[in-house]
Amino acid sequence: MLFRIPYLHRERWDQDRIAFIPSPEYGKNCVKWDYYGDIDNTTWGNVDYVDQSTGTSQRLTYIDPNTNHAIIRVDNTTNITAAATVNRNSVKITTKDAYPIGSLVIIDTWHIPYGCSVWPSFWMLGTNLLWPNSGEIDIIEAINNLDSNQYALHTTSGCFLGTNSIQSGSILQTNCSTGAGCVVQEKKPNSFGSGFAQAGGGVFATQLDVSGIYMWFWPRGSLPASISQANSSSTMNLADWGTPTAAYLSNACNITQYFQPQQLIIDITLCGVWAGVPSIYNSTGCSGQCIDNVIGTGNPIYNNAYWDIAYIRTYLAAATTTVTTGNTSVSPASLTSASPASASTSSSSGANDANANAATAASTLVHSLSWSSWLCVLVLLGVLRFC
Repeated sequence: MLFRIPYLHRERWDQDRIAFIPSPEYGKNCVKWDYYGDIDNTTWGNVDYVDQSTGTSQRLTYIDPNTNHAIIRVDNTTNITAAATVNRNSVKITTKDAYPIGSLVIIDTWHIPYGCSVWPSFWMLGTNLLWPNSGEIDIIEAINNLDSNQYALHTTSGCFLGTNSIQSGSILQTNCSTGAGCVVQEKKPNSFGSGFAQAGGGVFATQLDVSGIYMWFWPRGSLPASISQANSSSTMNLADWGTPTAAYLSNACNITQYFQPQQLIIDITLCGVWAGVPSIYNSTGCSGQCIDNVIGTGNPIYNNAYWDIAYIRTYLAAATTTVTTGNTSVSPASLTSASPASASTSSSSGANDANANAATAASTLVHSLSWSSWLCVLVLLGVLRFC
């Protein structure tokens, strides 16, 4: 029996009649990620986010030849002397494509950066408008020596995490417009830190839907068959996914109102306005002052401050049959028309159109961004000759 998401309120569909048909492989088109190339001027960490050439020459972004995984890391070789302001090189990359409502994102990672002063994030940021007017979705985020991941939404006023959500995580904050956002903490063991790495990592998934935004985590030994048996061209079926960790329902937050198409972002900052706050730093498994970690050689302090990513796959909604939304029937042709928007060229009205088109399809999600896309990213840096 297919898993039926019990969070619908206006739109209805039968998942037994929905197909998950992947679109052409992203890697064939060498989809690019932009490197930030500036200081951390959003969370004010003690890092310089490098450009492409620096990331390549310092091996802060590369492909592990033994695993074919992407490695994204903080510099742990440069000796930094004490000064009024000290920054260590790190990485922040953003997709050129943006994903509308009706999208699914899956990341398989074997190692998430951790350690005192370390603040990694895998997140989504809305296009076209100033933060947080287009919405933000935090998929993987924690600090220092915490052992549990936290999920969050950030929006303008009026979006909340409803207390009637069916989810497995613990609610920490319900108002999405506060500084912390509306936060859910993972309750499954080994979702962050050294425990995550020692357990062989795991998989996180996020679904953007008109009925809500849903997030899942599975440790390596508990992956659903739909994910463990999939490859970059496989269809995706949510039937065996179970209850999400976090379920932000649209009856407490109008998803189409608060979320524009979202770009994917991966970064690692140090200290900053969360990990570096003295009271927080000292209550999350660390002692002394956060900045003391940044000073010096970075070894062994930052030897675990790296991402090891097997793949990131994204999907867009499609269907094989007519779907009923209210009193309107939608044909398969219109359901399969949604595609990632170009974040650099889409207008505000174009973003709204993308969300509106994707909303008709809701939960069937296709479009694969697999590891070959990462190869293309690093080819552009001169690391590999792949495309």
